Amino acid sequence: MARTSQASRRQLRRTGTARQWLLLFAVPTSLVGVAFGWALARPEGHDPSSVVRAISLLLGSVVLGLATLGWWSRTGTRPFARNARLWQLSTAIAAAWMLAEGVLLAMTASEADAEPLIELSVGRFGQYVTEISAGRVGLAVLACTVAAATWSAIAFRRKDARLPVPVLVLAALALVARPITGHMSQQMLGSALDVVHALAAAVWLGVLAALGLMLRSRGDWAKWLPRFSDLAVWCVSLLTLTGVVNAAVKLGGVTPLFDTGYGRIVLAKMLVFAVLLGLGWWWRRTWVGQAAAHRIDAETSLRRATVEVVAMAIAFGLAAALATTA
Repeated sequence: MARTSQASRRQLRRTGTARQWLLLFAVPTSLVGVAFGWALARPEGHDPSSVVRAISLLLGSVVLGLATLGWWSRTGTRPFARNARLWQLSTAIAAAWMLAEGVLLAMTASEADAEPLIELSVGRFGQYVTEISAGRVGLAVLACTVAAATWSAIAFRRKDARLPVPVLVLAALALVARPITGHMSQQMLGSALDVVHALAAAVWLGVLAALGLMLRSRGDWAKWLPRFSDLAVWCVSLLTLTGVVNAAVKLGGVTPLFDTGYGRIVLAKMLVFAVLLGLGWWWRRTWVGQAAAHRIDAETSLRRATVEVVAMAIAFGLAAALATTA
């Protein structure tokens, strides 16, 4: 019987791990958001780098979420920061993020040079990352992702290096580097608003994705989902405030919401955000309470977390398209 019980637990773990990878559906839904943004921006042309930017935002948010979860549990009896799986996931996802940022940097360099990517020379690329502000920012972001991936890999191998704060700081810096130097930087407190907006979105998606990747049992969800729900309320509040102010400053009125490609993408983001708010409100009334009371199994919690992450990825795709729309 003991052998049967152990085999059953192993089978459940394998099944749970397989279902956790359904979170990868967030990648194609983010690309749907990008495509939708391009359609709304017509007749303005589309920027292919938006595709890589969307994927990069998703990967960076999950790295931030894993580090946040590790830091969050630092005082518990079973801190996630000591869990080799967290660092294995962080290493793999941070490495993928690093590759995405490298491709994005090369694409933006070729766009700045008005040349196809395959014709971009090393000299022109070097000039872009040393003399152009956008190139220097992109290089700094790439350096942060390299450092995050390296630290995660070391932490996976060495228990004494399993400190989530360095990865948390590096991921946050990489995610806010571009927004802090964007169009809102010319406005009073504009950069601060963009930083808060970017981090709130990344924490909302990233921590929920991290929970989906790390939690294996009903008891884990009972402990961590209510804490995430309280955090999500803050993220939603900050997103609402900063999003409204940013849109008001950039658009200057209601008419541009319908007359410009930028405005139409903003309007689409608002609609997706409204749907996510409704879903979050419903989850908070039902799922969170059920999970806290141990009345819902881990598989159902994972399925609901996946639905929310995949839906949020659409907004991330729209954000990536918005970032490259005048």
